[in-house]
Amino acid sequence: MRWPRTLASRLALIFLTGLVLAYGLSFGLQFYERYVSSRSMMLNNLEQDVATSVAILERLPANERAAWLPRLQRQNYRYQLSEGLSGQAMASEDPPMAAESIVKAIGQDYRLTFQEIPGPIAHFQAHLRLADGAPLTIDVTPAGVPLAKWLPVVLLIQLAVLLGCTWLAVRLAIRPLTRLARAVDDLDPDKPGPQLDESGPREVRYAAVAFNALQARIAAYLKERMQLLAAISHDLQTPITRMKLRVEVMDDGLEKDKLWSDLSAMEHLVREGVAYARSMDSSTEAPCRIKLDAFLDSLVFDYQDSGAKVERLGATDVTLHTRPHALRRVLVNLVDNALKFAGAAQLEVEHTGNGTLIRVLDEGPGIPADELAEVLKPFYRVEGSRNRSTGGTGLGLAIAQQLTQAMGGQLTLSNRAGGGLCAQIELR
Repeated sequence: MRWPRTLASRLALIFLTGLVLAYGLSFGLQFYERYVSSRSMMLNNLEQDVATSVAILERLPANERAAWLPRLQRQNYRYQLSEGLSGQAMASEDPPMAAESIVKAIGQDYRLTFQEIPGPIAHFQAHLRLADGAPLTIDVTPAGVPLAKWLPVVLLIQLAVLLGCTWLAVRLAIRPLTRLARAVDDLDPDKPGPQLDESGPREVRYAAVAFNALQARIAAYLKERMQLLAAISHDLQTPITRMKLRVEVMDDGLEKDKLWSDLSAMEHLVREGVAYARSMDSSTEAPCRIKLDAFLDSLVFDYQDSGAKVERLGATDVTLHTRPHALRRVLVNLVDNALKFAGAAQLEVEHTGNGTLIRVLDEGPGIPADELAEVLKPFYRVEGSRNRSTGGTGLGLAIAQQLTQAMGGQLTLSNRAGGGLCAQIELR
């Protein structure tokens, strides 16, 4: 038998097994006590009834005894004015309790013989002779203690109550743990979730307080790191600008061109660092309502005016409540990325029941499947075609990811079946 995998099933099994065992032991003891009491009462009644019945038959005239037999008959034993059936002599080592009761009732006054009668229903007969020599047989069919019809129903009701109590106890015990596990799964350093409810039993309150404190510490650490990155990137702009001014007054030559190229790369990297740090702050732009088709058309026309191969696919007449500058920055980063590695980009939009999908498609080399999630991290570059030699800083997709999350959306990357990359933004 396998041990259940979930904690809820294990607790339910333990609680239910313990309750059923305790209930079974209690019920068994009560049933045994009732059985002993009922058996004693039945045997006492048997002794009194047999003594009374034999005394009545003894005093009745022989011709009236047969008429009294139906009156003296009981459910488990009856009287016969005959020698009875032939059978086997009853062993004296372990006689039935009913036989012992008959002996106690009339054994001192009559000579009794017992025989076991075989057949579908095993029973025994006690043989004696009345004072006038007439034979009398007591035919006894032993039966168990009668069971009340309502007892099984009560037993089933009690078991149902045990099951209900077990389910309720397990649910109350597991619910805080399930809520904590769900909060841990939803914990996103880039998008802090709501705090856990700090009510309930002491252990549950302690775990909720500890989790909320952990979430606050993570958010504070990330904010401090982003502030440090923004401060360093901002402060580097001034010396880089001074260095470029000094390079401008240098004589023309190969060294001047190399220094100017390096300083331009450094300046671009610093600006991207500042942009990434600012993208962590979702409160820099107030959301507003925009017509998505007009917004995307203006973006595509700007690229086409500059000679870039950007094409618009699909249309949807929806109005979005979002941050337009942040959305434009995300789309610009994705389109620039597509133009850099494929030379052309397609902007596709689709409205579904769950939200609006904006896809940036290209026919470039794509990204290895095991690196699709890694490229969304800051300063990560894919080896090969998407390396530093292309001029990338490794922050474009990370900035797009941060801004999309700040808008309440989700950015996913996937390789297209025919080749190329699909960057999908899902907004609700």
